[in-house]
Amino acid sequence: MTPHAPYPIGTPGKPWSPADIAAWRALQHKRRSHADDVVAAIEPMRRDFDVVKYGSVTYDGTRYPFLAVRSRGWNDALPTMVVTGGVHGYETSGVHGALQFLADHGRDYDGRANVLVVPCVSPWAYERIHRWNPDAIDPNRNFREGSPSQESAALVALLAPLRDVALMHIDLHETTDSDESEFRPALAARDGKAYEPGEIPDGFYLVDDTANPQPAFQKAVIEAVAQVTHIAPADANGEIIGSPVVAPGVIEYDLKALGLCAGITNARYTTTTEVYPDSLRATPRQCNDAQVAAVRAAIDYALTHPGG
Repeated sequence: MTPHAPYPIGTPGKPWSPADIAAWRALQHKRRSHADDVVAAIEPMRRDFDVVKYGSVTYDGTRYPFLAVRSRGWNDALPTMVVTGGVHGYETSGVHGALQFLADHGRDYDGRANVLVVPCVSPWAYERIHRWNPDAIDPNRNFREGSPSQESAALVALLAPLRDVALMHIDLHETTDSDESEFRPALAARDGKAYEPGEIPDGFYLVDDTANPQPAFQKAVIEAVAQVTHIAPADANGEIIGSPVVAPGVIEYDLKALGLCAGITNARYTTTTEVYPDSLRATPRQCNDAQVAAVRAAIDYALTHPGG
């Protein structure tokens, strides 16, 4: 294994100072448009859904709205399903998969379930194809009351009334080659730690909750996605990204303890998808389709097994 060069920002062994964070932020440039890709895609949906602006944030002189799309005719007697995407802005199919689900299947559950979809939790990071917000904070470790991440705090507030109501929450993510080339080295540098290279799995996988495992639910989602794209195998240690594989394509994290998005509510059924867009065996369309298949399977399973 060849040694990695020190990350270009910061001093090895020392956490980043405010000046280091400012230097990192200065390197981040807009590479695509949240307004064009997300806001414009949501606007036509106002014909069939209620669109809720649940807050906004201003960075570098640009104001970004936080938008949620929800079933029209919300009925508290129906089960509630939550779908989130774009917690990490660089994970493209999470955003576009959520939008595709709404456009193609959002009305499929009318009269059977309340569906709330937040396609892009982190607009600034979406535009810069990055994992963090401008303060070098990972929103997906900060979904809690009093969060230092404005993106996380706004979503926690939006979902607070649904904390004990939601039946299912699926959070759409990707694991990319850039995790190893950029984001994990940057994380180690930010925290003043040594970077330890890992292995990127080739294929789709899910993250279940160690505090509330639902193996049959995860299995149903994996089986649906396997019709669209390949499932990641375990590595030589029987792991995926350092966690033991508990079932084909499934690992577990403690969602609430880690401040992860899928742990915001007390939903019975929770999962985090992980698509691998850099695979030679998957196209961008397949990645979006995999996210859609996962969402549909998750909602369908929850509807047919509301009591577990």
